[in-house]
Amino acid sequence: MKKQQIGIVGMAVMGKNLALNISDHGFSIAIFNRTVSTAEEVAKENPKKDIVVGKSAQDFVEALEKPRKIILMVKAGKAVDDTIANLLPYLDEGDLLIDAGNSHYLDTIRRQKELEAKQFRFMGMGVSGGEEGARRGPAIMPGGKYESYLLIQDVLKAIAAKAEGEPCTSYIGNDGAGHYVKMVHNGIEYGDMELISEAYSILKKLGGFTNQELSEIFSNWNHGVLESYLIEITALILKEKDDFSDNDLIDVIKDTAGQKGTGIWTSKEAMDLGIDVSVISSAVNSRFISSIDVQRAQAAKRLTGPQIQPTPDRDRLVAQVMAALYASKIVSYAQGFALLKTAAKQNNWELDYQAIAKLFRGGCIIRAKFLNRIAEAFTNQPQLENLLLDDHFTQIVTKAQQDWREVVGLAIANGIPAGAFAAAITYYDAYRSEHYHTNLIQAQRDFFGAHTYQRRDRDGFFHHEFPATEND
Repeated sequence: MKKQQIGIVGMAVMGKNLALNISDHGFSIAIFNRTVSTAEEVAKENPKKDIVVGKSAQDFVEALEKPRKIILMVKAGKAVDDTIANLLPYLDEGDLLIDAGNSHYLDTIRRQKELEAKQFRFMGMGVSGGEEGARRGPAIMPGGKYESYLLIQDVLKAIAAKAEGEPCTSYIGNDGAGHYVKMVHNGIEYGDMELISEAYSILKKLGGFTNQELSEIFSNWNHGVLESYLIEITALILKEKDDFSDNDLIDVIKDTAGQKGTGIWTSKEAMDLGIDVSVISSAVNSRFISSIDVQRAQAAKRLTGPQIQPTPDRDRLVAQVMAALYASKIVSYAQGFALLKTAAKQNNWELDYQAIAKLFRGGCIIRAKFLNRIAEAFTNQPQLENLLLDDHFTQIVTKAQQDWREVVGLAIANGIPAGAFAAAITYYDAYRSEHYHTNLIQAQRDFFGAHTYQRRDRDGFFHHEFPATEND
């Protein structure tokens, strides 16, 4: 009896689309869903594809060739563990399970250890691109043992998005590396979306641009250095009309942004590792405050702010905001890659930053033209500590910084929230500070807690006996 090459568990939108993508590229598949009728409907809708439906976990596993290669497209958390437990009784040693959901990397590390102890193979694989990416070509970030990756690499390279002829996938590293890179990708995505939204707000409130004019501005930006998926869809969103009224769609959408938690994970992880990802954290905080819309409405009636003074030179404002947006975007990516570098040391991963930048170029939400420049930076300096130290990016932020500062100043002076822009320029200034204000913080720590301090003029740690305060 003929056996299928690849198994996919979970026939929600992402699982279904990934299954059809794999089938499009000539691989035979078996599919399984907790509600069997859902899987049967997928096969019924695609009668010309080589799809076998598993009626039970055992039926599904037995339909696959050995060693079995099974992709799990189920909700992160308990559902992954439950699905694995459901399949395990029917698997053989050497079979490969691949978690392609948004699992936390520590769960992935745990699962790999547990399954390898039982002689099974396991991989955690980040997949980015949403529904359309899964169907037509996502960015794929596989992590796990390299020997496991070799079993599935042909499939991944075939179904991944292509950028400049190269598949947007690459082996990332052991255990949780793939899911970690996906987590940071999502954190950068949060930062990108926040920066673009702040640019939109500043242009609308200070420039007085209509939504149609804003659409044209973003469309023009998408033909330059800011060319990216998120800039492209912003231009499309801003000119879209509402289905239920004569208004523009953007004006009827409630200003409460949701989130699934991966941006929070990125911020928490950065805190644990001592890495500044302030642009990403600002984006997360912005979504938090957006959710308290009732309180914001009350505060708007009680708390005063400056009267917005529209900018007379609208063309200059557009140019300044574009410069500030590009410089802030560079900072956001610099922070994300700095986090990856620290995590790699912490977890003994050998990450290829050039390859990561390249796989981000297509399929995923943060795909952008300037990722070629990031890849080039790590090609020229594989040990580059921070993207801001690359000659190309140094020149850009140096040239942009006056406009960057003015945009942040205008936003603050007019009471327009622009936390991510402000976080980006603050990070830039802090990073370039040879002498920082934290000498006073360390003196305070030594004063009240005898935590000691280091000196500029000699080695070692010192404690100073400060005079007593009046309250002592």
